[in-house]
Amino acid sequence: MLTINVAVLLAVIIVVRLRRRTEARSRNDEKMTVLIVPVFGILVAPTGFGQGVLDCVGQLATGINDTGR
Repeated sequence: MLTINVAVLLAVIIVVRLRRRTEARSRNDEKMTVLIVPVFGILVAPTGFGQGVLDCVGQLATGINDTGR
């Protein structure tokens, strides 16, 4: 039986949609992409990968904040 992870499927859809030239996108196409990306973030956030990305971004933000002082 073949199973498809929804987060992986959304990641592929996002990559395919963003590879198109900006001029070739309609307003509705851009709105759909804007809706898909947060859904992808919500699906990935509770996973180990999502937590790793959150930790990395947090450390980066802390480093930038400390540099500015």
